[in-house]
Amino acid sequence: QVQLVESGGGLVEAGGSLRLSCAASGRTLSNYWMYWVRQAPGKGREWVSVINSGSGTRDYADSVKGRFTISRDNAKNTVYLQMNSLKSEDTAVYYCAADKYYRGTYFTSYEYWGQGTQVTVSS
Repeated sequence: QVQLVESGGGLVEAGGSLRLSCAASGRTLSNYWMYWVRQAPGKGREWVSVINSGSGTRDYADSVKGRFTISRDNAKNTVYLQMNSLKSEDTAVYYCAADKYYRGTYFTSYEYWGQGTQVTVSS
């Protein structure tokens, strides 16, 4: 069984930065695709980003492209999401997820999920 634990969320002013972390335990995730998904208040979940095992493939939602950077440290079994130039519309609970296969933006099919970390951006 895999456990994913997100951290690093908090309250930040618009234009600020945060770095989210997602630490995995129970199994090495070096061969897994890792994803970030968010859910804003009163809205459905939104796919944010993906990274493959070797970090050679990364992709982002248009809404965060150029501001967010996904990365991973397989030795630490951890994936990160560096969020810069934050906007009020980035306010959401951010979830990391893992899957052995590439599922694209179809996050309902992701195998493992964390419990989420709250990011609040004040304007």
